[in-house]
Amino acid sequence: MNSRYILALAIGTSLCFAGMVHGAAAPADTMNAGQKADLHKTIETCAACHGINGRSVSPTFPNLAAQLAPYIELQLHAFKDQSRADPDAQAYMWGMASQLSDANITALAAYFSAQPAAAGKPGNPALISQGKSLFDQGAPAQQIPPCASCHGANAQGMATFPRLAGQHAPYLLRQLLVIQSVLRTAPVMHGVVKNLTRDQMQALVAYLESI
Repeated sequence: MNSRYILALAIGTSLCFAGMVHGAAAPADTMNAGQKADLHKTIETCAACHGINGRSVSPTFPNLAAQLAPYIELQLHAFKDQSRADPDAQAYMWGMASQLSDANITALAAYFSAQPAAAGKPGNPALISQGKSLFDQGAPAQQIPPCASCHGANAQGMATFPRLAGQHAPYLLRQLLVIQSVLRTAPVMHGVVKNLTRDQMQALVAYLESI
């Protein structure tokens, strides 16, 4: 990581953290100075993988910007108690989350959910069209329901069902595969994705990355 990027990272996270601290409804308002300083450091640590403001530049790490706060909280608690045990969770998140207090988890979720979403990326039009159809209508012949029924119109997310719009296609594909193979526990999703083919997954994630 070069010095210019580190400087930009420090400035960006400092400005955005300041906005969160002074926002009227921010959870950080209830923190003392030491807790706020710890949270600031945690946001900078998150940015090393998830990008400034939660917009990741690496397809290995998901975008967190504009992700729903309840979903972020749920996943951070699952990393912390190690109930989410897929290989990437163990490699990247178990150690990180083990150090987080419940208050920090809530504040991090509020911070990232308030950041502007990553822009969608263009892709193969035919593949995107196929993926949109699968997302909106499902595949009744395979007993696959529409993804939109839980993840919302345009994949904006609902409650603890995550926002998928604008997410990196390689990351989404990896999650579909680990859920399908039950390496990642996701009871609702196991039944949904068990009959998805690899080609259908590729189309679906191409669409989601594009919006």
